[in-house]
Amino acid sequence: MKKEYGIIGYPLKQSASPAFFNKKFADEGIDAQYIPFEIADIRELPRILSEHPALCGFNVTIPYKLLVTEYLEGMSDEAKAIEAVNVVKVTHDDDGTPHLTGYNSDVIGFTRSIAPLVKDNHTKALILGTGGASKAIAYSLKQLNIDYLHVSRKASDKAIAYNDLTNEIIERHTLIINCTPLGMVGHGENLCPDIPYEKLNETHLLYDVVYNPEETLFLRKGAAQGAKIKSGYEMWYLQALASWEIWNR
Repeated sequence: MKKEYGIIGYPLKQSASPAFFNKKFADEGIDAQYIPFEIADIRELPRILSEHPALCGFNVTIPYKLLVTEYLEGMSDEAKAIEAVNVVKVTHDDDGTPHLTGYNSDVIGFTRSIAPLVKDNHTKALILGTGGASKAIAYSLKQLNIDYLHVSRKASDKAIAYNDLTNEIIERHTLIINCTPLGMVGHGENLCPDIPYEKLNETHLLYDVVYNPEETLFLRKGAAQGAKIKSGYEMWYLQALASWEIWNR
């Protein structure tokens, strides 16, 4: 039986994973296929597992990086600490019963991607958004000894609101990472997080975890102020390779 891999999320038209992995399989002569499972409700996951007994693993994207944990029997130490999963390995008993273990390869992709860009002045960061991606970014920044502050639409005990971003905060936090889906294909390509872009300058580094399109409005507005910018494409590519390693351990 041909091995199957895939991705769950909603929507999925922005995902480059099916094309990437199916090309990889074709180029390397791997007898497998990668399937996009666009599901409007995480409760559809058991049906997918039942209908695809050859499924060996899948990626997880918006909005299920947190919700998928309800279906896992185990998680890696990193995934537990982050409380978000973007890679699931599936194993089966002799009778076909599936067992799911969760991992997080976003940490690997982000850390390897941003580390060469971090300068001495990048000691404080703003993480825009509080979803699953932001948790992986926060974990990575801790490993890089960079202090961070979460920014969300509403203030909470874990984040300040966009309206609370003062000139001083922007000046001190020279690393700004967009972890929201704003700007992503299918999530409002003409939208961007509501930060005071006019306060940015050449000391700032803007990083967008969004990789499709490669240059979002968030990045364009930062570049217009002289800031350094980095697309999430390299992060996505590195985490995809890490996913393959996890599935084939």
